[in-house]
Amino acid sequence: MKTVDDVLLNRRSVRRYERRPIEPEKLEFIYKAIRNTATSYNGQQFSVVAVTDPEIKLKLYDIMGQKQVKTSAVFFVFCVDFHQLEVAAKAKGLEFPDFQNTLNGYTVGVIDAALAMQNAVVAAEALGLGCCCIGYARTADPAATSRILGLPDKVAIVCGLAVGYPNEFPDMKPKRPMPVVVHENWYPDDKTLAGELTAYDELVTAYNRERTGDKTDNDWTGHILDYHRLEKAKDLGPYLAGQEIEIGGNR
Repeated sequence: MKTVDDVLLNRRSVRRYERRPIEPEKLEFIYKAIRNTATSYNGQQFSVVAVTDPEIKLKLYDIMGQKQVKTSAVFFVFCVDFHQLEVAAKAKGLEFPDFQNTLNGYTVGVIDAALAMQNAVVAAEALGLGCCCIGYARTADPAATSRILGLPDKVAIVCGLAVGYPNEFPDMKPKRPMPVVVHENWYPDDKTLAGELTAYDELVTAYNRERTGDKTDNDWTGHILDYHRLEKAKDLGPYLAGQEIEIGGNR
């Protein structure tokens, strides 16, 4: 099993996988890591669908358009889940407070699901497997994905995760400089940030020009702004409402 340094400091997104299954004992280890996720108030407001059926993965690929969805050994879909608590409340004759309909409640569920996904990534990487997080699971027709996976009311997709034996070893992407990421005691001033981030843009552009595989002239700032412009047009409200998660704002 890999060391903590290897897992946390050498992680990279893997999109090409060997055509071999993951051993049951390794999958069980990943499942246990997911189950043991730290969650708000131990509420465990998340659940996961582990897709191993090739036909289902192909259907999900048709929706998301990411080849790693169909070529991975397992495609995990991490979800906000308030349905299970509602079922338990009804079984005991207790009132269900619709916490999921508040911005705070939905955020709690998203954080729980995201932490569970990170646990899965760490566990899989430790076992020598490769991973790729796929946000398109949430934005590329999530209602259709929910129907395929049979997600009930009060369960909504947060993110997907492709896992398998790596068939590539991609270059590590440069990350933002440490002073921009971790602030000791207070947030830095804009002049300091601008200087650090301008230098980072130059580093990212150099990486993209020289990396293995497809090469571009993209920097970080312009590329991410383009992504945000595209993604801001995607309204998750109707999907969430269809799953009986109707966020009423800060309350």
